Amino acid sequence: MKLHKIKDNSQQKKDSFSDIGTLTGKIADKTLEQLEREGVFVFPEIVKDAEDITRDQMIIQSVNDSYRSGNVMGFLGCGDERLIIESRFGGEEDDFFFQYLLDRVMDFPNIVDLESDANQDSRLFNFLLFLFPYYLKTAMRKGLFKKYIRHSYNDGNVKGAIDIARHIEKNTPFTGNVAYSQREFSYDNSLMELVRHTIEFIKRKPYGRNLLVKVKDEVKLVIDATPGYEPYDRQKIIEENKKNTVRHAYFREYLALQRLCLLILRHQKHQIGSGSRQIYGILFDGAWLWEEYVNSLIEDVFYHPMNKGGKGAQRLFACNIGLIYPDFISRDNKVRIIADAKYKPLDNIGNRDYLQVLAYMFRFDAKAGYYLYPEAEGSDDMKLWMNRGSTYEANVSPRDDISITKHGLKIPVDSTDYAGFVTKMKTHEQEFKQVFTTR
Repeated sequence: MKLHKIKDNSQQKKDSFSDIGTLTGKIADKTLEQLEREGVFVFPEIVKDAEDITRDQMIIQSVNDSYRSGNVMGFLGCGDERLIIESRFGGEEDDFFFQYLLDRVMDFPNIVDLESDANQDSRLFNFLLFLFPYYLKTAMRKGLFKKYIRHSYNDGNVKGAIDIARHIEKNTPFTGNVAYSQREFSYDNSLMELVRHTIEFIKRKPYGRNLLVKVKDEVKLVIDATPGYEPYDRQKIIEENKKNTVRHAYFREYLALQRLCLLILRHQKHQIGSGSRQIYGILFDGAWLWEEYVNSLIEDVFYHPMNKGGKGAQRLFACNIGLIYPDFISRDNKVRIIADAKYKPLDNIGNRDYLQVLAYMFRFDAKAGYYLYPEAEGSDDMKLWMNRGSTYEANVSPRDDISITKHGLKIPVDSTDYAGFVTKMKTHEQEFKQVFTTR
């Protein structure tokens, strides 16, 4: 197996990718949206009207004689070639920061070291299993999935279309029953059966029950809603779901869950990535993980609109024009603060970022803006005062009432084990939050 490792937000010479040339040729300069259509599992799922960069973000982008990586972390493969994308704060052996983000945001089991399993395909499969509780909980917020299915009956209470052939077969000589079928709105349908098969499959894993205990209420609802479940029906249920994917926009969360269940269950019959020309893998949007992690730290001080969930949408103008989703809007409406989570190095926060936050500040009458980013150096905050005046009149000077501050959260890079990393992170988190809690 040919394995190559890179860091997010980094740049490497194209020559260094020569040993995984086939895989590189299939992913270079392609967006997450394109790779998702080709079978790569992207978390969180792509949302068409999302304002963020997710849809157009590239895994590796050509820059002269080099490839530049973005905010994506995860695992990709093609044939016997593998690419691991770690966080830029990871060490030579361990990537504690990526593990910590997954643990805080998604309650992942503490076993996600990409190097700890010699079989990278098994590691990828475990990632898919760990995602299941999150996707199940998200989908079930819409309630149990119902759809019309056709049931066949043979009794004297005729309510649907009579099945002549089946009637002759079963009711000759005539005994008073009639064979008929009827379309009924039911919870016990092919999609809920697929979810049930996935639950039963995960239960048989050594860590399966511990994984499902986080969604025990949702699991009970699925089990109660699928009395027709039969273990030997798995392949038939898989084929039905492959042919009949969820189409209604309201149930897009169930579409993501359906796709994940199919990946998990089909792994048993067809190994993930079987075939030398197929791309496979799982990718995590680091920007989304960072934003949700920051929210877990400051949610008691800030509102958190979410474009991927369509929650907390704001408008720049009257008549519902100018849809925006600021990352964070302070709950204090007397001294309003706008904050933007940026999973990128300090030096990469530039002009477009400034314009975006200043527009949000203007919209919400905020005098202070913040960029919240991860850093390894432990640098002091950088406070930028907005200018007034014009170079044409030679009267440019800094204002003393409007500012944007680059506020970093220090990420430990010298920890020897995960427990030590967590301890240091807790200390740095308190320092990070203190800016907002002492105002």
